[in-house]
Amino acid sequence: MPSSAVDHSLEAKRLELALNAARLGEFEWDIEQDLLRVSERMAAITGLPAGALKGGGGDAIYSFVHLEDRAAVRAAVEESLRAEGRYEAEFRLAGEPGRPDLWLRSSGDVVRNEGGKPQAICGVIQDITQRKAEEDQRQTLMAELDHRVKDVLAAVQTLAQQTAKRTTSLESFLSTFAGRLKSMASANELLTAARWRGAAIAHLAAAELGGIAPGQTRWEGPELFLTPRAANALSLALHELATNALKFGALSSEHGRVNVRWHRRPGDGFELTWTESGGPTVQPPKRLGFGSTLLEQVTGRELNGEVRIEYPASGVRVVLSAGDQAVVERPDTVPAAPAARAAAPIVTDIEDADLGGARVLIVEDAVLLAMELETGLSDAGAEVIGPAYELEEAMALLDQPVDAAVLDANLNGRSVTPVAELLAARGVPFVFATGYGDTGGAPGGFDAPIIRKPYDVTQVAAAVAGLLAGRRARS
Repeated sequence: MPSSAVDHSLEAKRLELALNAARLGEFEWDIEQDLLRVSERMAAITGLPAGALKGGGGDAIYSFVHLEDRAAVRAAVEESLRAEGRYEAEFRLAGEPGRPDLWLRSSGDVVRNEGGKPQAICGVIQDITQRKAEEDQRQTLMAELDHRVKDVLAAVQTLAQQTAKRTTSLESFLSTFAGRLKSMASANELLTAARWRGAAIAHLAAAELGGIAPGQTRWEGPELFLTPRAANALSLALHELATNALKFGALSSEHGRVNVRWHRRPGDGFELTWTESGGPTVQPPKRLGFGSTLLEQVTGRELNGEVRIEYPASGVRVVLSAGDQAVVERPDTVPAAPAARAAAPIVTDIEDADLGGARVLIVEDAVLLAMELETGLSDAGAEVIGPAYELEEAMALLDQPVDAAVLDANLNGRSVTPVAELLAARGVPFVFATGYGDTGGAPGGFDAPIIRKPYDVTQVAAAVAGLLAGRRARS
């Protein structure tokens, strides 16, 4: 066999392999003979008959395109015949009613004779049905995310307003509001890990009670998963009860205990009981705060049930019943129970965290949060470097002396690791301030404190002050 024939055979084989690998089917529209030649590969993808088909002046060809997409495809092809010489189009294949749509992407080049008159269009088609389905899913997810974000913002606004109405000082407002935000964040962290399919009651209890009064709290019950709405409601309820127990109830005494139990009610949701014992003698409150209002008027409604608060002298008792609508099946993805961790310290006065002229680098991509950090650290006596909003900005600022740093783990989708590596190499301490969930350690495996968003800026100031004190003690 001549070498040219061998080369041609190999080239044809490579082309065939490439077309098969890319799941492409080729075709030719012979304009002069008015024929559409469909390859075996295109026939396998589309279900059209292979071979030469009468074109009908083009009408027969367009008849394979879904009626709603036909005009756009015709316009693209006719434009290529007039000027461009190439067309690209995405369309649905005309099918039978009730059959799922088959999405195709088609592109072709116009072949012209010596006089420039179109002779044929040679092209390929590709099945893009899966890609279109993924795009639709992304759009649905984005719409759902938009809805959830707006719900969260509305809830945060309401919490802020209601908390402000019932507090008498800025300090009290900041502390109470920050606690409620953290409760919402904990619930959302668990829901995100389960792809927003549900959160376990045990995990919600662990997130709220695991880091407070070690040995004084206990929770038990069967595995039950709640809808996102119910999970947020229960998380806030547990937070309010825990906060009250720490301030006035059983957890204000080293001998006090809190016991949380729940059980499934067949066909009728679940019941959860919060019982305090061993604390100060209880008396019914003379006025109801926002926490009590939240429990009695909001939690029950959000859970399609009711809440009953009792005040026996031995300790507060709360019975929370929920309807079956609050319960969901076990999600396919279930996160591990949150590790018990003590709440980050809250400094009551910014002056308590004296940063005394320390040069502190701020790396944070959220402008408003960066501004708040800058103000808070400056009030504590720091000389702020930055803030840096991008990775390149942060790297450039490392040319000057830095005593400590506050690093956002993710900067517009990019890891802050290069900055952390340089700081670690120079022995400069830093703290991570991040919105990512608890993964068991600092980002990148660095030995550094972590403060999780949302946080009070005084927590950051206290953490930085602690880092600087530790550095001075070692030197």
